Amino acid sequence: MFLRVLLLCATALNGYSINAADYDRPNILFCISDDQSWMHAGAYGCSWVNTPGFDRVAKDGLLFTNAYTPNAKCAPSRACILTGRNTWQLEEACNHWPFFPARFSSYVEILAEHGYHVGSTGKGWAPGIAKDKEGKLRQLTGRKYNSRTHQPPTKAISRNDYAGNFDMFLNDNPQESPWCFWYGSTEPHRGYEFGTGVSVGGKSLDDIDQVPPFWPDNDTTRNDMLDYALEIEHFDHHLVRMLTALEERGELQNTLVIVTADNGMPFPRVKGQEYEMSNHLPLAMMWPQRIARPGRTISDFVSFIDYAPTIMEAAGLNWDDTRMATTPGRSLLPLLKSEPDDSPAAASPQSHRDFVVFGKERHDIGRPHDQGYPIRGIVRDGWLYVKNYETSRWPAGNPETGYLNCDGSPTKTAILNARRGGPDTAGYWKMSFGKRPAEELYFVKDDPYCMRNLADSPMFAMEKEDLNRQLLATLTEEKDPRALGNAGYFEKFPYADKKGNGFYEKFTAGQKVKAGWVNETDFEPGPIADD
Repeated sequence: MFLRVLLLCATALNGYSINAADYDRPNILFCISDDQSWMHAGAYGCSWVNTPGFDRVAKDGLLFTNAYTPNAKCAPSRACILTGRNTWQLEEACNHWPFFPARFSSYVEILAEHGYHVGSTGKGWAPGIAKDKEGKLRQLTGRKYNSRTHQPPTKAISRNDYAGNFDMFLNDNPQESPWCFWYGSTEPHRGYEFGTGVSVGGKSLDDIDQVPPFWPDNDTTRNDMLDYALEIEHFDHHLVRMLTALEERGELQNTLVIVTADNGMPFPRVKGQEYEMSNHLPLAMMWPQRIARPGRTISDFVSFIDYAPTIMEAAGLNWDDTRMATTPGRSLLPLLKSEPDDSPAAASPQSHRDFVVFGKERHDIGRPHDQGYPIRGIVRDGWLYVKNYETSRWPAGNPETGYLNCDGSPTKTAILNARRGGPDTAGYWKMSFGKRPAEELYFVKDDPYCMRNLADSPMFAMEKEDLNRQLLATLTEEKDPRALGNAGYFEKFPYADKKGNGFYEKFTAGQKVKAGWVNETDFEPGPIADD
C-alpha cells in the first residue's frame, strides 16, 4: 500500500491526474490474434473452432458483436489500437510497413510513465520501424518477453511459449505495481502446415458448415480453413493458460482483459481488403471487479480507436493530461459498468456508436511506384458502403507481381489456377482479384459476405447518398487528407522495409526479387486483362 501511495504522489507531481475513485488501478491484459475474422470463435456460434478461453472471457464479461478495425492490415490496425486515432489521422502509420511517427505515443508508453509495469510477448506493433526523435528504437507495446519456447503442435506455429513468457513478466513485476501486458500471438497468420487441422487437430472437412461463397467449396479450401482454425485454437490455448495463472496468483479480479484480432483471416478477399469479413472482428472483455451483469452481449458499434481511451480511463488517467494526441475514440467503460433492467443478454441501454468508419491507403507493394489502393467506407444500420478512389488499379496488387496484398495460400493458388485453366465462370477470381467499381453498397445484415453490390440500384439511391454524406462529413471533421483534397498525401511516405521499396520497378526491370509472403506460382507471367 505504501508503494502505491508513493506512485500516486509521483504521478501527481508530474502534472498528471489520477481519478481517486479508481484508486486501485487495474492490470491490463490485451490479447490480439493475428488475422482472425469475427465469427470464428465458439461464443459466436462457430462449431469448428474451439475457443474456451475467448468463450470464458465473453461469459464472465461481455461479448461484442459489432467491433471493427478502421484498417484491415496488421501495422495500421495496431497503430489505431495503440493511439486511439483513425488510420487517416496517423500520417505514415496509415500505411503498411511504415516508419511510425515519433510524435504519436502509444497507450503502453504512457502507462509506463505512470507507474505501470509494461511488457509484451509475440507480435507487437508490426511490421515497420518505430524510433523516437533521437533515433532510438521504441517499444510501443513494452519490453519484449520472448525467451521461453516450447514445442508447437505444427512446424508452422511459433515456438514462442506466450503464456510462459507472461509468467516471466509477472515474476519481474515490482511489488504492488499495476501492470499492462500485450499478448500478440503470431497465429493464425500464415503460413500453415497443410492438412494439420485434420491430422493434428482431429477435425473433419465436414465440420465446416459453410465455405464463404467467394471461394470454391472443395477439399483444398476446407483443409485450408481447418488449418486456420487450428492456429486460432493455439492462440486461445495460451489465453486459457494466462487466465489460469492470474487466478492462481489472485490477480484476475482486478485485471481488465481484452481479447480481439487485428484484421480478418488471411484468405482472398478478406485480409487487406475492406469488407465485412475484413474489418469486422472478434471482441470480448472481462474485468470481474468492475463489469456489471457479466454475460451480456453488446451490439453497439465499437471501433478499435476506442481501446486506448478505455484503457486510459480504467487506469484513472485523463486523456488530455497526457502526451496522447487528440482522439475520436470513446471509452467503453460506460458499457462495462451499465446495468440494464432486462435480461443479462440485452444490449446496452445507451448507444456507444451507431456507425463506424474505415479505410486504407497503401498496404503491401506490387504496383507501379509502390502505389496503394485507397478506400474509405462506413457501416451503419445494416449497410456497408465503400468508396474506391483509384479504380484503374488492382485492389489486391498487380497480377505480374503475385497479387501481393493477398497472402499466399492453397485457396489463393486454387483460385488463380482455375482462372488460368479457363474462363472465370464462377467469378471467384473476379471477386478476389479483379478491378472494382467506384462505389459498393451491401446490406450486410442479410449479405454478410458482400456478394450483392447494390450501389447502382435506384431502389437504394437514398441509402447510398445518406451513407456517403455521413462518411465524408466524418472524414472532413477528422481532417483526412484525402477528404480534404490531398489525394497524394499517403503515397509520398517511404516503406520502412528498404529491401521491398520499389519492388514493382525492380521486378519489371528483370531483377530477381523474392516475395516471401506469396507463393511463386501466384505470379502471372505478365500483365493481364481484367476479365
